[in-house]
Amino acid sequence: MVVHVYRRHSRSCPHRKNRFWKKCDCMAWLQWNLHGKQFRQPTHSSKWEVASKMARNIEADYEASATRTPKPAEPITIESAVNKFLADRQAQQLRPATVSKLRTIFENQFLMWCAAHRVRYLRDVTLPVLQDWRSSWTDGPLASKKKQERVRGFFHFCQRNRWIDEHPALGLSRIKAEHRPAEYFPHNEFAQIVQVTNIYGRNEVERTRIRTLVMLLRWSGFAIRDAVTLERSRLGDDNRLMLRRAKTGVPVMLPLNPKVAESLRNIPAGPRPNPRYFFWSGNGDPKSAVADWQRALRRLFDLAEIKHPDGAPKRCHPHMFRHTFSIELLIDGVPLEDVAQLLGHSSVKTTEKYYASWVKARADRLERVMEKQWNA
Repeated sequence: MVVHVYRRHSRSCPHRKNRFWKKCDCMAWLQWNLHGKQFRQPTHSSKWEVASKMARNIEADYEASATRTPKPAEPITIESAVNKFLADRQAQQLRPATVSKLRTIFENQFLMWCAAHRVRYLRDVTLPVLQDWRSSWTDGPLASKKKQERVRGFFHFCQRNRWIDEHPALGLSRIKAEHRPAEYFPHNEFAQIVQVTNIYGRNEVERTRIRTLVMLLRWSGFAIRDAVTLERSRLGDDNRLMLRRAKTGVPVMLPLNPKVAESLRNIPAGPRPNPRYFFWSGNGDPKSAVADWQRALRRLFDLAEIKHPDGAPKRCHPHMFRHTFSIELLIDGVPLEDVAQLLGHSSVKTTEKYYASWVKARADRLERVMEKQWNA
């Protein structure tokens, strides 16, 4: 790089046509080009020698900076990357439950595993390291598949921030998770569950409250959190329920069985009553209230002793009431799109994923095709 000295003459200067005249009193300026860009700088002096010295100093500074070896950047630690990733996800306004799952995976599991195996820096997390960590997972196939997707999302975030050159999680082999068909309660099993609410708990208040929750879950198709945190104002005088789903934020409006609606209006107060809610005290985290009711329903299922036709115990869980609501509607011929709307699914593809095999119209169409084959 060469820095040139030139004059910017005043209008009255007799040498104004010669930019490089050295013996006038006009101010000297400096000019140079760097990376295709032109720079100019005043010297605030009319002395050509002073300007020339300033030009040589600029050239020397540039040469020194060009030959200076840059200090290598400090590699980012895994802990720092995890903290930045979680802060970014928090800023996305994700649901608290989603953020909590991410914290469990990356703070409680990944960081602890890396610390135990003395892996400190993000650059040291290679594909073999991730494969070793994955081999320590105790999750089921579906949970492992979802966890691996979140791990890939984390390293994609790190690569976008240029903390790593390669994405080590892309090499992880696919986890095979077979989709289980939705289990539900046929009429006889649901009647059996309702029957045992008569012997559940310590008193009639407990029995009535859990029976009312069971009926609400079955006839509304609500997920358990939506049912437990249901506000009284959401039940209209016309027995319609209106709310936004906690998981998706999708609005849901559906007519409720009049008997269930009446049971809700007359439900006895719980241990810590709140006039705003049917089943929740309104205190603390809704997640804790949901966990309490899930434990209560597990005890109810144990009392019911639901079994498969071969006598093997049937694994029961609260979400099966939602499956029962959906499957019974589809068996009765309600279109899949309408069921998706009642369930509050953000996409009908979600409904189809779980319940496509129960669509009556599809079963009828296949039956007609088979009959046509028989009569050919």
